[in-house]
Amino acid sequence: MTDSIMNKAATMEIPINSNGDTGTLTEDDSLEQAAKLQWSLDEKVGSSRGTRDLQQVMVSGPNLNETSIVSGGYGGTAEGIIPTSSIKGPAVHYNAEFNKRIPVTGLGSNMHHSSSSSSMTAEETTRGVAVEKLETVKKWGLNTYKCTKQMISERFGRGSRTVDLELEAQIEVLRDTKRKYENVLRLARALTNHFYNMVQTQHALGDTFADLSQKSPELRDEFGYNAETQKLLCKNGETLLGAINFFVSSINTLVNKTMEDTLMTIKMYENARLEYDAYRSDLEELSMGPRDAVAMARIEAAQQQYQVQKDKYERLRSDVAIKLKFLEENKVKVMHKQLLLFHNAISAYFAGNQQQLEQTLKQFNVKLKPPGADKPSWLEEQ
Repeated sequence: MTDSIMNKAATMEIPINSNGDTGTLTEDDSLEQAAKLQWSLDEKVGSSRGTRDLQQVMVSGPNLNETSIVSGGYGGTAEGIIPTSSIKGPAVHYNAEFNKRIPVTGLGSNMHHSSSSSSMTAEETTRGVAVEKLETVKKWGLNTYKCTKQMISERFGRGSRTVDLELEAQIEVLRDTKRKYENVLRLARALTNHFYNMVQTQHALGDTFADLSQKSPELRDEFGYNAETQKLLCKNGETLLGAINFFVSSINTLVNKTMEDTLMTIKMYENARLEYDAYRSDLEELSMGPRDAVAMARIEAAQQQYQVQKDKYERLRSDVAIKLKFLEENKVKVMHKQLLLFHNAISAYFAGNQQQLEQTLKQFNVKLKPPGADKPSWLEEQ
């Protein structure tokens, strides 16, 4: 009897008005009685079936892929039907009895979870890089402030300065030597340019004498003698130019590479000395203050920074001392060779001793460049 009543209730139509409210039932109250009877049966079954019914409903709920959504009112045309398989997003089961939406996990949810995790990882990485840069800028700003304060204090005579008298004297000697060698290099380059112009003039003059010797029969011998003399002077001048160029190149390497490298290390040492004095002064100021818990923590941190700067300062001071020693030895060796070469080449040229001039270049392994080697290639001219 219960089944027949429920079948009858299931076949009834419930009209819905335009506002979505149920209208007046045209049948009798048999549907209400059937609902009450079903409710009493469910009460008798008890809670033992409730759990099993819930699991069964969750497993065997309506398949959304086989349903459709009707756009418009009840009884609309087929054109308003939209298949639910075309709707993107996580699938859900809908149970009318419990009025709950049960999400179904699948590939779509896994992909969403994976993309969320990757985006969170990228965001955390970006945040970490930003924090690291911020800390670096913060440390740089604090260090710059302390060094500037120390520099101003030293210039106005209010701050103490660490001085290594022996090392400072050697550094000053190096800077003075570099200035003097730069002047020698400038003058040697000027001599090279002037002598090159003289050699080119002698070459042009020799060609002119040779041409006039052919065109002036009455002065052929005289023009011929002068043409040969200028060509010989031009050849010896080119040999001397090779020696002077080698001298200039060696002095340039000594001044602008070897000495400059040592001066760069000295500059790093002076910066480390300034930082060391800045942190030393900071530690002394903190040590003269109160000794509560906060102050002791700051003193301990300042002590660690002071030790780091002290180690850096002592390491660079040792590097400067070593480089100055090797630079002095290298300078003496290089200049002894170059000055001897310059003297012998100049003396042989102006003495007119061509053999001694060539022997001097062989002695110092100076190789002459062929004519036109200094000119740039056509690729470099483009």
